[in-house]
Amino acid sequence: MTSSQNFDLIKTALTTLGRKEYDAASAYFSADCEYTNVPLGTVRGPQGVKEVLEPFFAPTIENEFVWKRVAFDGVTVMVERVDRHHLPDGWVELPIMSVFEVHNGKICVWRDYFDAATIMSKWPAA
Repeated sequence: MTSSQNFDLIKTALTTLGRKEYDAASAYFSADCEYTNVPLGTVRGPQGVKEVLEPFFAPTIENEFVWKRVAFDGVTVMVERVDRHHLPDGWVELPIMSVFEVHNGKICVWRDYFDAATIMSKWPAA
């Protein structure tokens, strides 16, 4: 796959996750993928991704990803984006820098770098 195709795959995977279609999104991740929310920790596999994102997205009405910048280096794709989450009280935005690795058409590494305090100060209490 080309770097552009890798980026398209990443956009599709995140959009699918944003729609809370976790089982469908699992097809975009390798069985042993590593997903790291840098301030929060690392999980493995599509099920690990679901276990992190499903409770996080639970209170959302809609999720939107605004793609700002992208850089490629072989299988590595670096993305600056703003994640927008529509909650009952309005939209919450979180700037994120991500690093992905795509091998054989599957996301193998996904690392999100963001300030946890920015989102947690605006997120509903569990």
